[in-house]
Amino acid sequence: MAEKEHNKIVERPPVIVVVGHIDHGKSTLLDYIRKTNIVGSEAGGITQHTSAYEVIHKNDAGAEKKITFLDTPGHEAFSGMRVRGVSAADIAVLVVSAEDSVKAQTLEAIKAITAGGIPFIVAINKIDKPAANIEKVKMDLAEHSVYVEGFGGNVPCISISAKTGAGIPELLDMILLVAELGELTGDKAARAEGVVVESHVDMKRGISATLLVKNGTLKNGEYIVVGNAIAPARLMENFLGKSVSEAAVSSPVVITGFNKLPSVGEIFTSSASKKEAEMRASAHQEKLRAEEKLPEDTAEEGIIVVPVILKADVAGTLEAIEKELSKISKEGIRWKIVTKGSGNITETDVKLASGMAEALLIGFNVKADKSATDLAERLGVPINMFDVIYKITEWFDGELEKRKPRVTTEETAGTAKIIKCFSRTKDKQIVGGKVTEGTILSGANVKIMRRDFEIGRGEIMELQQHKAKAREAAEGSEFGVLIESKTEIAPGDVIQAYVSVTK
Repeated sequence: MAEKEHNKIVERPPVIVVVGHIDHGKSTLLDYIRKTNIVGSEAGGITQHTSAYEVIHKNDAGAEKKITFLDTPGHEAFSGMRVRGVSAADIAVLVVSAEDSVKAQTLEAIKAITAGGIPFIVAINKIDKPAANIEKVKMDLAEHSVYVEGFGGNVPCISISAKTGAGIPELLDMILLVAELGELTGDKAARAEGVVVESHVDMKRGISATLLVKNGTLKNGEYIVVGNAIAPARLMENFLGKSVSEAAVSSPVVITGFNKLPSVGEIFTSSASKKEAEMRASAHQEKLRAEEKLPEDTAEEGIIVVPVILKADVAGTLEAIEKELSKISKEGIRWKIVTKGSGNITETDVKLASGMAEALLIGFNVKADKSATDLAERLGVPINMFDVIYKITEWFDGELEKRKPRVTTEETAGTAKIIKCFSRTKDKQIVGGKVTEGTILSGANVKIMRRDFEIGRGEIMELQQHKAKAREAAEGSEFGVLIESKTEIAPGDVIQAYVSVTK
């Protein structure tokens, strides 16, 4: 019996994440591996945002071995996805350009690998370029405590060209060797569990998610639970889009039919029955409710809250956009995502935006349903569409600036002491004075001060100097003015000319 149980524990394929700075050749490397290690007619079927797919490589003994690759976006905004990719992987491949050496996202990737505690291999790419300097890359890595083999450390390092394919077989050999040393195993008889790699809404097919099985075997007829989201394991496809009846440990699989959009990076588990799955999802929901904090919708006095409705093509992109928007803040204003999701903008989104003051409705790489567009036109709700993340941030920054609470202050332009009062008719009075500070302007509003207390306000209707109309009276000069005010001005009073400034 013990031997039978032991047989359920099997060697499993390693899960590899490829990380590094943007433009250092991660996608080119993965494309080359995919084209040369997957049948050519099938390789074109892979279209995931965070791709997860399997390749076959022969080891030194000539045996065919599977390797599962996770592809993570290179843009800085996707750092959360890269960190999550590392946490789901067994081994990381750090791609560094032989031309550019260590860059910002290289350091970020090193930090994520260290935090994940997984072994990694350095792939120095672009060795075919004239400006390639492999030794400099190794020195720069050493400066950041990454010591490769032959350079004071034990981190495997392979020089490659993702363009020509040089060194890539050696890289795959090294991946299998590191995996062998790691003794990666899984229990094929256990209930499947793993991580959500990607999720999105398809208007025709419904809600789908790419899952990576980390242990056990996911079988047709079981139910998948991700937080409070459930799906039957009926429509199962491998990374090539082909229907499968089960997914073994370390395999990526696409499941369609979730009742809610699963969160990317969350753990999934399988259940034997729908009832069991619903109970677990319900328990998760109750736990979330218990952990909920008091709502933060009530703004502090003088603070404007801008509601944001955000729709994107896939869940990973939503996360990246949120990260970029979180960098934007304005004094006196707070923004809050009231709802977000994958898929097209719908009537519901438009209705939600129309019911909230200052709301912003944003779509990224999606379309708006015709009914949503028609409703938006009727209600006067702008639908703001984008396909480049930095354009969203530029626009969003400007929108928050427009909505900032404006503060109006009064700035004193000039002060004058009243020397003599000449005549008064109803609310108009002619007085003479001397400018003690600044400038007194014709047409300016004035405060009337008596013994440092404001007793009224008025407006200069006309200003004269040397019996002629003047536009202004400078400091130290005498003048005569016609002031319109309900307050009677007396000799010894002070008038302060002021301007209202809104910031």
